[in-house]
Amino acid sequence: MNDKIANIKAMKGRERIASLTAYDYSMARILDGAGIPLLLVGDSLGMVVLGYPDTTRVTMADMEHHVRAVARAKPRALLGADLPHQSCLTPASAVTNARRLIAAGAEAVKGEGGRKMAPQVRAIVDAGIPFLGHIGMLPQNAVTEGGYHVKGKSAAERAALLDDAAALVEAGAFGIVLELVVPDLAAEITRSVPIPTIGIGAGPDCDGEILVTLDLFGMSDFIPRHVKKHWAFGEQMRAAAVEWMKGVREGKKASG
Repeated sequence: MNDKIANIKAMKGRERIASLTAYDYSMARILDGAGIPLLLVGDSLGMVVLGYPDTTRVTMADMEHHVRAVARAKPRALLGADLPHQSCLTPASAVTNARRLIAAGAEAVKGEGGRKMAPQVRAIVDAGIPFLGHIGMLPQNAVTEGGYHVKGKSAAERAALLDDAAALVEAGAFGIVLELVVPDLAAEITRSVPIPTIGIGAGPDCDGEILVTLDLFGMSDFIPRHVKKHWAFGEQMRAAAVEWMKGVREGKKASG
């Protein structure tokens, strides 16, 4: 087993896993220098980097481009990458596209879905590629579902999500992202599976947490409610640019 994968799995019940997204070389270097153990080139890049309204327009070519940029930082962290919308319609296409991300520099791939995704997950794992699951609110389904909704409120949804988690374990996933899952259900799933759960808007009882880095840094157009604390780096960058521009207009050299 890949040592980095083994390290992430061994953190369950011992140390909470902190994970952030990275989309380019410079950000990867900064986050890796902070000691973040799991970096994800998320298809969220479609919204926070490419300016799309959702993640469904992100292509495999987009993902490969950004994975290559992050991989050039040679992070000590485990480097995962999202399989984008409609890249896993069949087990064969899932393996082909997972291999493309690995060839670009990823060390693991993440895909959305539970029981329906299990054949694809099994095929990817059988091909020797580590797989990180993702259940709950699935951003690639947000358009068809009419937005981003918390999952697990009804008895039927709860049962389905527990079954989804079990299916991912059986298929060979090394971890599961739980997005916008009601906290008590996220805690139950975490207790019920032998692999780490990594929450995003899923309460405090998952084995770890992942955030979109630009949300954490206050650089996104919209900061989700589950980002309890964020830093206003976006405002600081804007202020620095304004100050520099004033100096240029006044004919002064910028310090430093």
